[in-house]
Amino acid sequence: MDEVASGADGVARVAVTEAAAGLLRRLRAAHGPLMFHQSGGCCDGSAPMCFPAGEFRTGGSDVLLERLTVAGVAEPVEFWMAADQFARWRHTRLIVDVVPGRGSGFSLEAPEGVRFLIRSRLLEAAREREGGADAGRAGPGCGHGETPRTGDDAGPHSG
Repeated sequence: MDEVASGADGVARVAVTEAAAGLLRRLRAAHGPLMFHQSGGCCDGSAPMCFPAGEFRTGGSDVLLERLTVAGVAEPVEFWMAADQFARWRHTRLIVDVVPGRGSGFSLEAPEGVRFLIRSRLLEAAREREGGADAGRAGPGCGHGETPRTGDDAGPHSG
């Protein structure tokens, strides 16, 4: 069984918006069980990508962040992240949302004219928000100065 990286003080590391949950229900109906992977590569690689469960091979260089329970989806949707990306995002709660636009051609939502994206809050801010305070912060992204991934680290991770 894979170990799930748990959030601080019991706050889930990954959540989905209602818009994302609706899209996941439609994708589940069309494609069967689902999973997410976020690689940390530049541009589309830093967006969460949705695949049929098991289609993207995960291994020792990936971290299982959450098994998402989505109303109307029979089984949990696993959310994986590349370990090096998780090292940068370890203090954040990730919120999967969906917006108009075209994302990666490999992610299941691409033909729908929408794309998944990550909104984030520091885990401290997430705890405060659950207590009533709203202190949001954008998470790290693909900016200038990041080293692109190359070689064995650039493609799908294998076990």
